[in-house]
Amino acid sequence: MTERRLLGVLVEKQKTTPDVYPMSLNALVTGSNQKSNREPVVNLTGDEVEETLQGLQQQALATRVDSGRVEKWRHLLYEAWNVSKEEIAIVAELLLRGPQTEGELRSHVSRLEPVADLDALRALLRPMSERGLVVYLTPEGRRGTMLTHGFHSPDELERLRTRTARESVADEPARPRAAAAVDPDRLAALSARVDELAAGQAELRESLAALQAQVRSLHEASGRTPP
Repeated sequence: MTERRLLGVLVEKQKTTPDVYPMSLNALVTGSNQKSNREPVVNLTGDEVEETLQGLQQQALATRVDSGRVEKWRHLLYEAWNVSKEEIAIVAELLLRGPQTEGELRSHVSRLEPVADLDALRALLRPMSERGLVVYLTPEGRRGTMLTHGFHSPDELERLRTRTARESVADEPARPRAAAAVDPDRLAALSARVDELAAGQAELRESLAALQAQVRSLHEASGRTPP
């Protein structure tokens, strides 16, 4: 998971803050542990980040850059994965935030690279799915389709599929039901009944007012003060 977080941070910072890219070890620690735009939130140490960077370098996914007295790092994902700038933004957001719906992903990716709409996103996702860079957790082309990056272990991916299916079932009762067809005759009868009840209430109010007036008259005739 630490490898994925670091690669996501390197891509993100290259696109959002190019003036501080390549990144120092301290900047990578801070970027990995930030609480915004991250799922899950982690608390990596400098030693953990440095050890992970060494492993990424051995895999030709990142490399050290000589930059004065401060050691800096950059990713090699364009070369390693043969991706476009939009595709690498998609992978980075999935690496940083985990599984997302297509709508969420388009919104998040747009902060790194512009993606016009869902159709444009889906056009990018289709070949990425065929290459294994992204994985659909629920069927494609449906509202709320969920997907993740393609760098999970088989066990992780199975757990994600199970969790996503369980959450979908749990959300089912909360979905609004389609309105039932209303019989026009029944609707007219109900409307008439409402009118009758309203008229009856008006008559009761008039009767009550008349009765109260009679009581006041009786009290006045007897010389007593009405209550």
